[in-house]
Amino acid sequence: MINFDFMTANRIIFGPGTSKKIGENVKPFGNKALIISGIPDDHIDLIITKSLQDAGIKYFIRKIGTEPTVGMIEKTIEEFLHYECDFVIGLGGGSAIDTGKAVAILANNPGDPYDYLEVVGKGKRLINKPLPCIAVPTTSGTGSEVTKNAVLTAEEFGVKVSLRNAFMLPVLAIIDPELTLSLPPEITASTGIDALTQLIEPFVSNRSNPITDSLCREGIKRAARSLPIAFQDGQNINARQDMCIASLFGGIALANARLGAVHGFAAPLGGLLKAPHGALCARLLPIVFEINITALLNRSPESEALPRFLEICKLITDHPLATFQNGIDWLLNLTKYVKIPSLAAYELRRDDFRILVENASKSSSMQGNPIQLEEDELFKILERAF
Repeated sequence: MINFDFMTANRIIFGPGTSKKIGENVKPFGNKALIISGIPDDHIDLIITKSLQDAGIKYFIRKIGTEPTVGMIEKTIEEFLHYECDFVIGLGGGSAIDTGKAVAILANNPGDPYDYLEVVGKGKRLINKPLPCIAVPTTSGTGSEVTKNAVLTAEEFGVKVSLRNAFMLPVLAIIDPELTLSLPPEITASTGIDALTQLIEPFVSNRSNPITDSLCREGIKRAARSLPIAFQDGQNINARQDMCIASLFGGIALANARLGAVHGFAAPLGGLLKAPHGALCARLLPIVFEINITALLNRSPESEALPRFLEICKLITDHPLATFQNGIDWLLNLTKYVKIPSLAAYELRRDDFRILVENASKSSSMQGNPIQLEEDELFKILERAF
């Protein structure tokens, strides 16, 4: 029997140049906006602000330079309330959009952010719906424009945790591939493999469904053919468009299925290391992919996940007779080609392995993995990624 629940953003506008019409599209949400911008590119800021000005919308810009922390969220809420804004625009990568989603809902719910955080907080239910949040991604990776959570760093605990609620889906996502043309190669690489990971993991997860399956198949195909091109030639609009679609589909998939061991490790690693989330996922993906296949072959050869892994191998290699090893080699070669650093490059220590394995084992993402990995397999992932 098939049973599933499916949600996504209220409205998605996709296409080159769509960001230039943001003003007319956000007009129904009010006359005053707080723009949370995570980009150094003033040209992109000007595209957005000119459109808002033309629509008669006042705006205030809050620049952020790091992944969101609880303290940053509190300060940004103060600004939002001080300026009496009607809605939030998250402009940038996952950090800016997650900040926007967190501010939009916490500004409309009383109390401290820790009242609502998982793991380190009280985990209280968010009662009031958020103020409108509009997501405008400038990277192709996180899919935050269509997810119902925000990942925040709890500074005093040194961990990343989620603020999560179905209400947190943005009311509008505007995805303009032209905004990604200026992404440097290293960010194109890490965010691009993050997008690929967020297509692969939901497809083999224990909560996949027919809608997410279709999105994952299409997204994997597009990411595999276009990520190397976008890395080599950032101005290739067709490759950039493919990656934006892959990121969008991955975001929808992870919000409606589950992730797996890559993200199970990425969360505790992200709290420990000063490393981009996408780079961590990129380093882990081929290793987790191989260890999952080996574990399934050894302990659950009748699993429905194995044919799915084989299908992925055929999609990424674009070869109908591809084997498991062909797919593993393709992923390893991709990470080498786009120069993904090892975990040791971010000053990870082997002494940290034990606590990372413990925290990863308890993560919500790990619960979606197609097979429960044993402790020695989890240590092997870290050792090989080191």
